[in-house]
Amino acid sequence: MNFWEKITGNDMTKEMKSFESRVRKLPTDYQAAWEEINANLWMNSDFTGRNLMPILDGVLGLLEETAVEGQSVQEALGDDIKGFCSTLAGEEGIKSFRDKWREQLNNNIAKKLGK
Repeated sequence: MNFWEKITGNDMTKEMKSFESRVRKLPTDYQAAWEEINANLWMNSDFTGRNLMPILDGVLGLLEETAVEGQSVQEALGDDIKGFCSTLAGEEGIKSFRDKWREQLNNNIAKKLGK
């Protein structure tokens, strides 16, 4: 990835377009689940969102594999997609910009208090 692509975000745009072309090949219930997963995971992104690209790729791979095997979305992800996303974000150790700001604020307060 060159400097210009990183600054403009073109690399992420290309990757998201490839994700969307892969999603269009899935059954409609999987497509709806992808939209919900995509919406829920972006709340956990850092400032750029680059931390989510490998995770989204992995989730899409899981959806593709389970669709080929003939499983339903509920069998693959469970009934609570929002819970699946929060568990996934927690296991991957994703820190959103809010988490980083919270940590920075706590560190600054601890320094002021002399701890």
